[in-house]
Amino acid sequence: MSLPQGALGHFLLALGDDSLILGQRLSEWCGKAPLLEEDIAIANVALDYLGRAEKCYRYLSELEQGRRSVDQIAFLRHSRAYRNLLIFELPIGDFAHTMARQAMVDAFHLEYFKRLARSSDARIAALAAEAAKESRFHLKRSREWVLRLGGGTAESRARIQRAFDRLWGYGPELFAMDRHEAALLESGVSADRSALKPRWRALMETLLAEAALDAPGQEWSVAGGREGVHTEHHGYLLAEMQSMQRAYPGLRW
Repeated sequence: MSLPQGALGHFLLALGDDSLILGQRLSEWCGKAPLLEEDIAIANVALDYLGRAEKCYRYLSELEQGRRSVDQIAFLRHSRAYRNLLIFELPIGDFAHTMARQAMVDAFHLEYFKRLARSSDARIAALAAEAAKESRFHLKRSREWVLRLGGGTAESRARIQRAFDRLWGYGPELFAMDRHEAALLESGVSADRSALKPRWRALMETLLAEAALDAPGQEWSVAGGREGVHTEHHGYLLAEMQSMQRAYPGLRW
C-alpha cells in the first residue's frame, strides 16, 4: 500500500521535534537538580530523548535523499517550522513542575510507544520498541517523585498540586491526531493516539490518588503545536539551542 504523499516525513518530524524539545528542556537541569543522583538521572533522561530525536531526523534525512542533514533539521528552522506539542516546550519551572510534566508525558509515552512498536514500518517499530523500554523506567522514576512530593511536607504537596493544576490542560493535545498521522493509520505505520486517553486518565488518577493529590478538572485545553503555533517560550528555547549552529555554521551533531 502506498503511503500518502509526505505523510511519513511529517510524522517523523513531529516525533523528532517532541523528543528534541523536551530533551533540550530537561538538559537545563544539569548542575541544578536537588540531588547529585538526580542531576545524573535527569541528564540521562534528556539523552534518551535526544537519541530518539536523532533517529527520527536521520530517517527523515534519508527520505529527503540528504537534502537536509540531521543537524540542519534539528537546528536550522524557525519556530513555526517545529511541530512539537506544547507541553514539551514549557519552561522547567521548579522541580515539582518538571516531575508533574514528566509523569503526564511518561504515562502517555509508555502506552503510545508500546502500540507504535507494532508499526508496519520496521524502523519506526524498532525506534518505538526502544522508546517503550525507556519510558517504562522514566515513568517509574517520575511516579516515585510525585509520590514523594505529594507525601512530603505541606510545601512540597502544594507545589506538586499546583504543577498538575497548571499543566493539566496541556494533556489533551497528547491525544490529538493530526492529518498526517491519521493518514498513516490505514497502512499501519502510525498508532491511534486518540484511543489512549481513557487508559492514560486512569493511570494518572490512580497516581494522583496514591499521592493524596486532587485530579484537576478538565476546564481548558490547548492546541496548535502540530501546526507550528507555539507558546512565547518556544522562541527563547530555540535561541539558546541553535546559538552554536548559527554562530559556527556546519557544526555536526
